[in-house]
Amino acid sequence: MKRALGSKVALYVVLSLGAVLFLFPFWYMIVGSLQRDVDPSLAGAFPNPGNLTLDNYTAINGRINLLQGLVNSGIFTGGVLLGTVVFGTLAGYALAVLQWRGRGATFALALLVQVVPFQLLMIPLYVLIARDYGLSDNYLGMILPFFINSTAVVIFRQYFLQVPRELFDAARIDGAGEFRLLWSVALPLVRPALLTVILLTFIGPWNEFLWPFLITKDATLQPLAVSLANFMSNAAATMSNPFGAIMAGAVVLAIPAVALFVVFQRSFVSNDLGSSVKG
Repeated sequence: MKRALGSKVALYVVLSLGAVLFLFPFWYMIVGSLQRDVDPSLAGAFPNPGNLTLDNYTAINGRINLLQGLVNSGIFTGGVLLGTVVFGTLAGYALAVLQWRGRGATFALALLVQVVPFQLLMIPLYVLIARDYGLSDNYLGMILPFFINSTAVVIFRQYFLQVPRELFDAARIDGAGEFRLLWSVALPLVRPALLTVILLTFIGPWNEFLWPFLITKDATLQPLAVSLANFMSNAAATMSNPFGAIMAGAVVLAIPAVALFVVFQRSFVSNDLGSSVKG
């Protein structure tokens, strides 16, 4: 009994230390964004309350329109999410459930795409999007290269493969078409995959700054990550507290991603996909 209790205590101590180490950078970022007089040392993580202020947020908002940047990031990320979920579910369903010639080769190509770094494609994509399609300084030009995500296709395919074939056969006997099968049978059973794809996809475009920077130089269209990168490169040195201003911008950029994870984290569990099959 005592041995089991000691093991449990040790487990909680180790997990608590891991949580503290993981959360400390976020705490340090928040504290740094609130400091009036910068203290970049480790002691700065526990500041004097009299040294805390919201002036850094006001200062960086004077150089960067934080609200406009968040709106631009939302449009960019929302467009990418829409394309990823719609085309990912359609392609994943086709690769997992439907029988058609070339299915294996198509899946192999989807895997092959994942080993090609996006940086290798940036120059031809930029020429295609900006010169041939004329989509520079345009939200659509930022969204199109990320509109279809091969990783999402693979995730959905693997989850759809776990859905018992009997469910699809029963629905087909009742007269359901493929789109009805996808919407009413498959998607409700792969909710963990859907939420995982949403979260993983959200993080990429939300923090992306290089591609949107290439596509648009118009500050009113740039996502917040691009505005922050420009600020750090060009304007941070002129601020009275550049450290605090940079931390304030990072906090604003991080809040939506953290909020999304908190909302969805309870749903990252595997469903019992065979629970509706008798026998």
